[in-house]
Amino acid sequence: MAIDRRRFMQLGTAALALWPQDRLLADDKFRATFASAARLEDGRYAIVLLTEDGIPLRVIPLEARGHDIAVSPDNKRAIAFARRPGRFAVAFNTDDKSPPEIFRPPADRHFYGHGVFSEDGRLLYATENDYENAKGVLGVYNVDAGFRRIGEISTYGVGPHDVLMMPDGRTLCVANGGIETHPAAGRTKLNLSAMRPSLAFIDCESGDLLARHETGSGVHKLSIRHLCEDGRGNIWFGGQWEGSIHEAPWLVGSAGLDKPISFSQAPDELGPSLKGYIGSVAANKDGSVIAATAPRAGRTVFIDATAGSILSQKAERDACGVSPVGEAGFVTTSGFGAFAIHDISDGDGDGDGAKRTIPGIAFDNHLSRTAC
Repeated sequence: MAIDRRRFMQLGTAALALWPQDRLLADDKFRATFASAARLEDGRYAIVLLTEDGIPLRVIPLEARGHDIAVSPDNKRAIAFARRPGRFAVAFNTDDKSPPEIFRPPADRHFYGHGVFSEDGRLLYATENDYENAKGVLGVYNVDAGFRRIGEISTYGVGPHDVLMMPDGRTLCVANGGIETHPAAGRTKLNLSAMRPSLAFIDCESGDLLARHETGSGVHKLSIRHLCEDGRGNIWFGGQWEGSIHEAPWLVGSAGLDKPISFSQAPDELGPSLKGYIGSVAANKDGSVIAATAPRAGRTVFIDATAGSILSQKAERDACGVSPVGEAGFVTTSGFGAFAIHDISDGDGDGDGAKRTIPGIAFDNHLSRTAC
């Protein structure tokens, strides 16, 4: 992956000069390539749109902490979701500065922080909690009607978190984390001894369950949280262990519509050494490498998607957001404002790319790519 380090540093210097003054880069010739929820230095929450080089373009205020950002198929529209158990979502354009739109779930639902567009971009599916009945649903929103909620689909599990649209444009894959919560209890986890995490494959048109894969009784406390797809159509997940850290299993695995969950190859001690927590996962452009961030351990792990083996690990303080960049690489972001490019063109994920820190920004858990 070719990286113009001189241009990166020049743009970085310009951004550092502008950022403390007006919070965005004034030059409109740059189109947003990434978006992330963040906390600003004054304590406010926002969405930050950035160029491919990590130059801030725009800041969109949020009423509270945000989580992930869903991007439309044409990359022109994006939705930022509140962190669980938040009740707001913000829709905004990625290529202009038109005013954002705010919409909310029904009074008896809350967002889980993730969503995905339909193949034609006309519908939005958001993971939600039917908390009075302790079950997960996908809220269905009409994009063209001001994000009016038009129905919901069962996720066939508890605590749905991330959701992906499969390449067929009809099958949704949902990460049911298995953790029961209720807004009256805040973020307290109510059923750790009875967790049943699963990956559910659902027909988005009929709402029918096509397949459901569970982690199994031996690792029933591994909450499946975040998803990505590799170049062969397999779904990869990153888990968060709810048991003793010393007993944490390996946290990354894969499955498919007709393939049960299997875990990638890793030394036995790696689960505990990653503090039992994967913050985000992403595949590079061709889907040959999976990146899994472990912010509590200060590490990012790169995995060969075909062999399932670990290519390398990188020490990165609090890195959690991750997204593909260039032909083979990844970008990671951290709560300390770091924006780092990882060049994996050498095949083992051990190459170093450009890195800098953006003052006044604490990036949140996820980084979404908003441009092809």
